[in-house]
Amino acid sequence: MSFRKDFLWGGATAANQCEGAYAVDGRGIANVDLSPIGEDRIKVITGKLKMFDFDDQHFYPAREAIDMYHHYKEDIALFADMGFRVYRLSIAWSRIFPKGDELEPNEAGLQFYEDLFNECRKYNIEPLVTITHFDCPIHLVKEYGAWRNRKLIVFYERLCRVIFNRYKGLVKYWITFNEINAILEAPFLAAGLYFEEHEDVEAVKYIASHHELVASALATKIAHEVDPENKVGCMLAALAPYPQTCNPEDIWKSKQAENESYFFIDVQARGEYPAYVLKALERKNITLPFQDGDRELLKENTVDFIGFSYYSSTVVSAAPKSTDSIGGVLLSSLPNPYLKASEWGQQIDPLGLRITMNTLYDRYQKPLFIVENGLGAVDIPDKNNYVEDDYRIKYLSDHIKAMRDGVNYDGIDLLGYTVWGPIDLVSAESGEMKKRYGFIHVDRDNFGQGTLKRTKKKSFEWYKKVISSNGEDLNY
Repeated sequence: MSFRKDFLWGGATAANQCEGAYAVDGRGIANVDLSPIGEDRIKVITGKLKMFDFDDQHFYPAREAIDMYHHYKEDIALFADMGFRVYRLSIAWSRIFPKGDELEPNEAGLQFYEDLFNECRKYNIEPLVTITHFDCPIHLVKEYGAWRNRKLIVFYERLCRVIFNRYKGLVKYWITFNEINAILEAPFLAAGLYFEEHEDVEAVKYIASHHELVASALATKIAHEVDPENKVGCMLAALAPYPQTCNPEDIWKSKQAENESYFFIDVQARGEYPAYVLKALERKNITLPFQDGDRELLKENTVDFIGFSYYSSTVVSAAPKSTDSIGGVLLSSLPNPYLKASEWGQQIDPLGLRITMNTLYDRYQKPLFIVENGLGAVDIPDKNNYVEDDYRIKYLSDHIKAMRDGVNYDGIDLLGYTVWGPIDLVSAESGEMKKRYGFIHVDRDNFGQGTLKRTKKKSFEWYKKVISSNGEDLNY
């Protein structure tokens, strides 16, 4: 068999991109609610435009999203129909602690997730829970400056203690922070960081990153104490940077790009900062805010597995022309003449997934978990909202083949695979609904119009067959 018998096939979503119900049952406002669709979105998610509340000039797609809050039973039943063995989802921090710094949690929020996890268990679906998928209660942003403030470790610890104890026996797979390296490219979206004019932006990013890394180690420690059966992973956005040419300068640039992202996982998987990061920060006069016990906490509480997202590879050069860049702020790249790109400029590279798997496994020697992979595309439904998405099936089939080769020929220990967006949801980068990933079509447009009706696409039955064959039958 190519994949282990207990291989975890499924799909992945994020609370802020699918739940909606932003002010229901005591939920507080979070940074992720405040990213509008349109030209201001990039300014907001990169921390350059201050948006700490809603206004009348913008549309905020996350407020309602696809209203999974009221449709989760229907949606999980569809996931079960496909044969999901795992469902990766995230907890909205502001549902549990609406402001973030309260001493007592919001019971309605806790009950919602308990009901959701029980619904998964009813179908023998293992929940894989991301504790923070970019969420930060906006009160913590306004009052404390978000993750630049060490007090957020205390608030995050409180959240972790509550959910680990409440959901003991219901959830055993956890991820501490989603795409933790995204803080460098999209700091407000990823960590609630907004920058004042006088601030050293880079210093703030690395200070906030240190606080998240300490919080992650603390969460790992608590999870193992509460339930030794818990498995805790980290998670990065893997971009597979290729050098544009064989010029040694380009080779070195690609190595630097790789290290910039992987240093977070170096800390979470190995327990200490790599020398190259410490030297780079020293040159920039950036001092990491270590306190007594941080080094020991990091060293003694490394993660159990490495989770990562992979959508495309990138190309870097020591002297790129800015006009050559394709893709968005989170996945920008120079063009690769050997690859085709999606409608959003992401270069489709299945072999890059195998390369990434090898890089990560060689580097960390820990089990891997591909927790996001998918194709965002414009789907054209027929009069019955049915979509023949052969392009999505081909993308996923090619990537699963590469994943299978990584297991079969390279000996990589792979726990599972969760396709990003098993149901259409709001795009994190663009805020669009028309950038669709799902096996399930949702009748909703970029500006909130539509019935929210769920309809199976052609890829639904294909993925069902993939799961039932444990990845052997990829034909369509």
